[in-house]
Amino acid sequence: MTEPLPLLAAPLLAADLAAANDTEAAILSRRSIRGFLPTPVPRADVEHLLDVAARAPSGTNMQPWRLIALAGAPLDRFRDALAGTYLAGEETDKIEHIYYPSPLFEPYISRRRKVGWDLYGLLGIARGETDKMKAQVANNLRFFSAPVGLICLIDRRMKIGSWIDYGMFLQSIALAARARGLDTCPMAVFAEFPHTIRRLLHISEDDVIVCGMAIGHEDKAVAANAIVTERVPAQGFTRFEGF
Repeated sequence: MTEPLPLLAAPLLAADLAAANDTEAAILSRRSIRGFLPTPVPRADVEHLLDVAARAPSGTNMQPWRLIALAGAPLDRFRDALAGTYLAGEETDKIEHIYYPSPLFEPYISRRRKVGWDLYGLLGIARGETDKMKAQVANNLRFFSAPVGLICLIDRRMKIGSWIDYGMFLQSIALAARARGLDTCPMAVFAEFPHTIRRLLHISEDDVIVCGMAIGHEDKAVAANAIVTERVPAQGFTRFEGF
């Protein structure tokens, strides 16, 4: 009889692991950054990151990813309009894909709550301070002031396999960025505003908004960037046999 996987394990931080090479260093140093410097990132650099990331695994080489890359004045107009729409309560559509199960269950709900309240603690947001919470969501929709914002799209006819491929593509962008000294933050919140984003960016109804991603240089003065998330070690989610 095989033993069940443990439900709990001691938390693991990136600092607990020593990188053996540049690839591992990029993985271990990747974090979701929530405050960026205004330092521009040239189009050539962004295009290079995307070319590298496009080498991500893709079932039968379908390459289901589609992107809109924003910078400069177009990015400023987009994020100001989107954040303004949110703060005014004008978005009427709902998210087009279900990101989390409802109701959420253990151990996932505890992990989600911990990172949420850890973040709010760093930002000085207490329970019930809804105005501050709304301001933070608006900050999300402004790509945390990053100089580059990606809106990620997929043809709505695609199925779960292509969505899995998309996740590997997004991770590849984040790791390629770290290898060049850049930081990122993938954000599901953009999928909650399909009507507004379609209108602002002239996106077809044939495409689903997967998420957004900020790219730039970390602003170390931003309190939210001090957050360090925990991970369950391999023994907590893997059943080893034959070792």
